[in-house]
Amino acid sequence: MSSSPPVAPPLTNPSPPRRRGLPKLLVIGLLLGVVAAVVLVLRDTGDKPPTRRKPADFPVPELTSQPREAAPFQAKPVDPNTVGDLARKMNIPQRALQAYATAEIKLRQKSPKCGISWTMLAGIGRKESMHGRYGGATIGDDGKLSQPIIGVPLDGSPGVRAIKDTDKGELDGDPTWDRAVGPMQFLPATWRKWAARASEDGAPPDPQNIDDAALSAGRYLCAVGGDVTTAAGWWTAVLTYNSSVRYGQEVFNGQDAYARAS
Repeated sequence: MSSSPPVAPPLTNPSPPRRRGLPKLLVIGLLLGVVAAVVLVLRDTGDKPPTRRKPADFPVPELTSQPREAAPFQAKPVDPNTVGDLARKMNIPQRALQAYATAEIKLRQKSPKCGISWTMLAGIGRKESMHGRYGGATIGDDGKLSQPIIGVPLDGSPGVRAIKDTDKGELDGDPTWDRAVGPMQFLPATWRKWAARASEDGAPPDPQNIDDAALSAGRYLCAVGGDVTTAAGWWTAVLTYNSSVRYGQEVFNGQDAYARAS
């Protein structure tokens, strides 16, 4: 019987050879050279690294208009389907400007003597909710706000009217006090009287929909102001919407600036 062969000793893995790189000083020198080359290129070409800048806000001059002395500058109607450039220029969400422009078209058909302009609705929308953007809200393609805009409770606090609840909290979520709702800030009772569904799809009007809110605001303004291209009609309409003269002046400033820019 032959004997078993001896067990060979295990092989040991030799240490891997060291990878010799470029000397540190040489690497630093190469990096400095690249940076210097970039600086020279920028200096020679006049190019600058791109920077992200926030779009400038639309300027609205502070005018000193007094009630019933004048009406804002009048703008021509605009096509709701081609307002993209105008919306960017005026820092108005395109979807909001489409709603204002569409409301003007509908109102000129139903109330031709009123003469309401999309710029008047934009002036009110700017003051009431920054065109549906108050509190970080945005406007969807269907005109619906991403989150409801609801005003403070009208509980008689300093500077606030006292208006007891009129809708059992249905629109404003407050069963005790009324609150203004939506991008055009309607009181629930006023909304019930003047609300209109812009799409005419049979659904109830929604104060949190920019299309419904703009059209309803226009109906109200035309009804109380008559011809809003005149100073008397314009101021009657706006001061009925909100009785503050300062409010009226700010709406005037916004409408006038939008009209002149268009």
